[in-house]
Amino acid sequence: MWKWIQAFASPRNFYQISEKIIPWLMVPFIVLSLIGLYWSFVVSPTDYQQGDSVRIMYVHVPAAWMSLFIYIIMAISSGIGLIWQIKLAYIVAKVSAPIGASFTFLALVTGSIWGKPMWGTWWVWDARLTSELILLFLYLAYISLNNAFDNPKTADKASAVIVIIGLVNIPIIYYSVDWWNSLHQGSSISFTKISMQQDMFIALLLISFAFKFLYSALMLMRARNEVLVREQNSRWVREIITGADK
Repeated sequence: MWKWIQAFASPRNFYQISEKIIPWLMVPFIVLSLIGLYWSFVVSPTDYQQGDSVRIMYVHVPAAWMSLFIYIIMAISSGIGLIWQIKLAYIVAKVSAPIGASFTFLALVTGSIWGKPMWGTWWVWDARLTSELILLFLYLAYISLNNAFDNPKTADKASAVIVIIGLVNIPIIYYSVDWWNSLHQGSSISFTKISMQQDMFIALLLISFAFKFLYSALMLMRARNEVLVREQNSRWVREIITGADK
């Protein structure tokens, strides 16, 4: 297993293998998105209190889940990079940051749109909203710090420390509605219970898995480009460039 991971972590092997994986990620993303949208707008019922405005949940909640999921992936990748000095791990963390920031921004925007009819305002300094906003700032801080150094090795190590320290915000986001009095509704889905209508839960899962396939495809696309940039002086990259020019 470790030998396979080491082989895949080779920039050249990663570049070649990832090209074959990407189409297999885009197809389920498209299929799950179409089914998820149908389930969200046709099959799923309206909420007895919120009416049809509850349907924004099917974008907001999966986007919020993705904002946490991608940050954890970045932290794990950064830790692997620091401990085992695997360049590809640093690359995964770097290219994931803009994607994670986009999902976090989407979660904040859809949350504000959803909150307006429910709370009568676009924004409140609620514990969950504030900690999610801090997560966006952590993503932006990582991106800024990573781009602040000319030396990629220095940039990777410095930004890895930032993202690992920022992990403390993840449980705060998750448990904020339980730890503090909050306008934000409590979690309807936890490890021990699911307190929502079944069709609503199915719609959330469909969109959530669609987002994960989308992230995986985008991450691999961006990682392949980053590998070419970092390995531009390697023989195999020059061969690819020469072959593309013919």
